[in-house]
Amino acid sequence: MPSLTISSASRPIPLARGLPIAVEYTSATTVADVKAQVASKFPKFYVARQKLTLKAERASLDDAKKIVEIVGEKGGELQVKDLGAQISWRTVFLIEYGGPLVIHPLIYYFPQIWYGQDVHHSALQKYVYTFVMLHFLKRELETVFVHRFSHGTMPFRNVFKNSAHYHLLSGLALAWDVYRPKFSATSSYVSGTIRSNEKFLWICAGIWTFAELSNLHTHLTLRALRPANSRVRAIPYGYGFSFLSCPNYFFETLGWAVVTMMTGSIASAVFLVVSTTQMILWAIKKHKNYKKEFGKDYPRGRNAMIPFIL
Repeated sequence: MPSLTISSASRPIPLARGLPIAVEYTSATTVADVKAQVASKFPKFYVARQKLTLKAERASLDDAKKIVEIVGEKGGELQVKDLGAQISWRTVFLIEYGGPLVIHPLIYYFPQIWYGQDVHHSALQKYVYTFVMLHFLKRELETVFVHRFSHGTMPFRNVFKNSAHYHLLSGLALAWDVYRPKFSATSSYVSGTIRSNEKFLWICAGIWTFAELSNLHTHLTLRALRPANSRVRAIPYGYGFSFLSCPNYFFETLGWAVVTMMTGSIASAVFLVVSTTQMILWAIKKHKNYKKEFGKDYPRGRNAMIPFIL
């Protein structure tokens, strides 16, 4: 049976000071199997922390790839790098979306702490509060019951950077801005204007509901394409996907555009611009990957995120 040498990619790894080691492999052994063998020798150096590469190369090897396809049948050497402490993507999403669910009630229900006075909430503020809470509750439920992740974990240190977008922009900044006295029922900015018009608020609520339910529908479509515990990719079809590769991002943007338009909030506008820019970048990348992976089979008439434009 051929043997494979596993060595440290650079400096010694504290959790695996016994490297290099030799592991045996067969024609069926995969990269994931080798990682499991390394973890069995160094239990604290668990599989999610490991990045296996060819010697002197940086590209990570796919877990599903067979070792014989990489080094042949006569043995060889792979290098392993410690990616650091890991946290699951599901947990990261729960933390990200949980921030606004905590921050908005604290500011909405305790205005004395933030503004030094009570706030007689307008219908506009009540609508926005409902929209935000329902949106992030939906995202939490989707994280638990709908989303399937192609990558299991990410470095723990990144959770702070990822969460800042939601906790600071759509959490603290948005909540502090839209629940302040300027948007209250007694403010001239709201009272007697379209922002206090019941029909206007109902129209906004209708468009927002359409966007949220459409976003959910596209997420369910994407879930159905990938069997559990797999990285299978397929071409999505159906509602929203006739014209776009990433309609979920389009509907997400539409929902936040409604909040920005109905309030005129600067904080909401900033969050809309930042989040839309990020989603455009993701959509362009996914659109290119779809076309690269599926070639002529991928529908030609689709845009990345915005119908007939982008």
